Amino acid sequence: MATPNSAKILELSHVAPFTDSPDSAAEFSLPLTFFDTLWFKFAPVERLFFYSLSESKASFFNSVLPKLKHSLSLTLQYFLPLAGSLTWPQDSPKPILLYTPGDAVSVAIAESDADFDLLAGNHAVEASVSRSLAPLLQVSKTGASVIALQITVFPNSGFCIGVTTHHAVLDGKSTTMFLKSWAYLCKENPPLLQELTPLYDRTVIKDPSGVDMLYLNMWLRNPGTTSSDLRNSPNVFEISQSSDVLSDLIRATFELSRSDINQLRQRVSSSWDKPSLSPKPKLHLSTFVLTFAYMLDCIIKATDGDETKRKVYVGFTADFRNRLDPPVPENYFGNCVGTCVNFEELREKLPRREEDSFTALVAMISSMVKELEKNIDVKREAEELVSKFTSMVSEKVYGVGVAGSPRFGVYSTDFGWGRPKKVDIVSIEKTGAISMAESRDGSSGVEVGLALKKHQMDLFASLFHKGLGSL
Repeated sequence: MATPNSAKILELSHVAPFTDSPDSAAEFSLPLTFFDTLWFKFAPVERLFFYSLSESKASFFNSVLPKLKHSLSLTLQYFLPLAGSLTWPQDSPKPILLYTPGDAVSVAIAESDADFDLLAGNHAVEASVSRSLAPLLQVSKTGASVIALQITVFPNSGFCIGVTTHHAVLDGKSTTMFLKSWAYLCKENPPLLQELTPLYDRTVIKDPSGVDMLYLNMWLRNPGTTSSDLRNSPNVFEISQSSDVLSDLIRATFELSRSDINQLRQRVSSSWDKPSLSPKPKLHLSTFVLTFAYMLDCIIKATDGDETKRKVYVGFTADFRNRLDPPVPENYFGNCVGTCVNFEELREKLPRREEDSFTALVAMISSMVKELEKNIDVKREAEELVSKFTSMVSEKVYGVGVAGSPRFGVYSTDFGWGRPKKVDIVSIEKTGAISMAESRDGSSGVEVGLALKKHQMDLFASLFHKGLGSL
């Protein structure tokens, strides 16, 4: 039985790739690269796309839903791996993506009596309220599904498309490419535009040092073992999903306008450019750096008084498609992001003066971004990451990362009923990350989502607005 404000599942269907396509009639497989195994057991990414639509339940089921399902089938003929599964055959040294004819994507159809405008707004809401809108991946001892979808109708208000993806299969850019392809084919006839057509050529990712197995060993906690031993490890495909999330979290979205970002930039510049005894490096004052630093500053202060205060580390990912030599095409399907992590405990490192902590965080994140511009030693970076990850597993760590990107342009994902009213990444509840997206109104601002306990969220909101008010 559905609990109040939860989604009631009305139908559980499966949508297969369009059968008239010759590609859908043949088996198709892809090996995982080291960019994929880096995320092998990372929590799935859960996105919610809310669309306003004043259609009755009957009208939605008769006109909107059939169009969404048909266009999904058309899209899957280009994205066959999404209909397949992540598995580990006996004759393979590592897991692979495998599609076989007849495979399909799970699509749950649901109805919700929750307040659509509340969920599709920036208000602080209990994280559990929208959890029922994000489907779970199917996981077994022999494999895991790649994607799960849920379409939830809010009668006379709108609908929500919940998308859950396995992070070992595709990054945010690939997920966005799939969703924009689906939206395109919901409005237009095939074929897909070239920039939306996925590239599956794995030879563009070079890994002569075997970093893929290094990451796999990290996740399965079996350093130095053979691939056959790893394959037979218990719970190989087990991953943390939404049902494992704490129940007392509050999620909210905060917005930094273009004016806010410019004023933050001016504040840092005026502080950083003051004469000093030692030379200072030139700062990289991008929108990302300023937004992340400001949010991080508020988060650290909002959680500083907790009795169970945890160490705070910071990291983020960067698209490596144009950083590799030669560059990887923009439409490459899969993971192609690298990590940048600062393993210093921030609570101990930051200046105690309130006005200095933000500038210090900007300088730190700026330096991390600049490191990405240097020549990348993939194996050395991987060995350091594995070493630090292993030592941090037993610690009480609060790792603040970033999910999403304003560059994805998620608010242009229009299926034919207008731009999304709201796009949320609800999986941040279990990863400790913040989410970033471009402002819906196209004003060059940034939307940032986060999940905290209620008393922390109240303090965070106060710090966030007070800080902007003082600019």
